[in-house]
Amino acid sequence: MKQILMAAVILTLGAASASAADLAARPYTKAPPAPIPVGYNWSGFYLGVMGGYGWSDRVNVGGVTTTSSDLQGGFGGGTIGYNWQTPGSIWVWGLEADAAASDISYSQTGLFGIFPVTLEDKIRSFGSVTGRIGVTSGAALFYAKGGYAWADNRFSIAGLGGSFSESKVLSGWTVGAGVEYMFAPNWSLKGEYMYADYGSERYLTAFAAGGLELGATTHTVKGGINYHFNWGGSNF
Repeated sequence: MKQILMAAVILTLGAASASAADLAARPYTKAPPAPIPVGYNWSGFYLGVMGGYGWSDRVNVGGVTTTSSDLQGGFGGGTIGYNWQTPGSIWVWGLEADAAASDISYSQTGLFGIFPVTLEDKIRSFGSVTGRIGVTSGAALFYAKGGYAWADNRFSIAGLGGSFSESKVLSGWTVGAGVEYMFAPNWSLKGEYMYADYGSERYLTAFAAGGLELGATTHTVKGGINYHFNWGGSNF
């Protein structure tokens, strides 16, 4: 009986040693590499709201150009656009259209210091259709833009027992630059400066031969927030 018990112990120890040898012989497997951070892909449609402040530094009256910042005020509106970004590239191209209701205006009471007449020149709304090109840096997009600009301008006279107003849509061009920052999935904040030259139009043609030519250039600074419809895909 002792011999049988001794043989069983020897066989058990031999099996355990063989099993340990098999475990030691298994190849070592490295841990999987850490995931690569997802890049910001700016491609796709976006919608947004924006608002800011604008002023004019050049006013054309009757063909005479004067330097003035009297035409000024706030505005607010919306933006729609589309971006293209090649995978692996930091460059972003886009098209953007915006429009805003405006209170950029100037009024003066007392014509020639004698007549109790109030004159007002007001940009009631304006907008643009522009192309954009930008470069990304992390979550930020730095861009420049330029293209077509329009403005609905109203000139009005009130006093001496009556009033008159006439509106014209002015067409011109605009250029500017800004920065946009992706602060959360689908959402970005932006700050932007634009310069616009709207050309000029003639007013009061029914009252005087040739009428009165009015036009202006404007500076605007704005802030906005955009919603991007396909945020989240890796760009790398």
